Amino acid sequence: MTTVVMVHGAFCGAWAFERFRRPFEDRGWRVLAPDLRGHGPDAETSAVAGLSMADYAADLVRYCEGLPERPVLVGHSLGGLVCQMAARRIDARALVLLAPSSPWGVPGSTIEEAFTAVGVNLLDPFWSGAVAPDRGLMRSHSLDRVPPREREAILARVGPESARALREVLNWWLDPFMTTSVGAGPLPVPTLVFAGERDLVHPPGTVRQTAKRLGGAFRAMPGMSHWLIGEPGWERVADAALAWLEADARAAA
Repeated sequence: MTTVVMVHGAFCGAWAFERFRRPFEDRGWRVLAPDLRGHGPDAETSAVAGLSMADYAADLVRYCEGLPERPVLVGHSLGGLVCQMAARRIDARALVLLAPSSPWGVPGSTIEEAFTAVGVNLLDPFWSGAVAPDRGLMRSHSLDRVPPREREAILARVGPESARALREVLNWWLDPFMTTSVGAGPLPVPTLVFAGERDLVHPPGTVRQTAKRLGGAFRAMPGMSHWLIGEPGWERVADAALAWLEADARAAA
């Protein structure tokens, strides 16, 4: 049995993978989906305040150090960047990144990304706050292809995110500490990077640059948006990831 660690994105928790994990488990993989610090179901609203992307990555490294085998890392959106940041320290078998946030040094490819990056500077001037999710924005961008009833159920479960972490992701060029850097050169681990063809949060042009930066393979999913782990067509994403993992001897050994 091979262990898969699934890392959720901003404003979410381990619950985000309730659907996506099933095909892995059905094929005999052991799936673990930890909550990032401050994102658990019983966490206080302020629990994420002041947390850095470096905190999330360090937590993931410690979590994986306690596993009996080298894991496969699967990360969605901000969680995909957490996986990238931790990959060199975990000695992972493989990386599967789903609409991942980009690491330090990878520029956006659309005007909309630039507007979002500017807007995040208005959230909290001292990097100390916990930012409430913008459910209207999530309806139109992240969850735009999710059926309305399912979409509202997801929105009922989202919670606050660290303003500091969001700024480190979206305004990396203002970060002299290069917090979200993934180190020099390609990652020393087989990597597959997915993008939704219609994703406005992390557009395919930007995700393709991330895949190139990491030395990974890139795959655009026709007609899909940002919620690759649960919007219509998510099964195709899971099947493609499993086929790649099971066919790649380096990942499955």
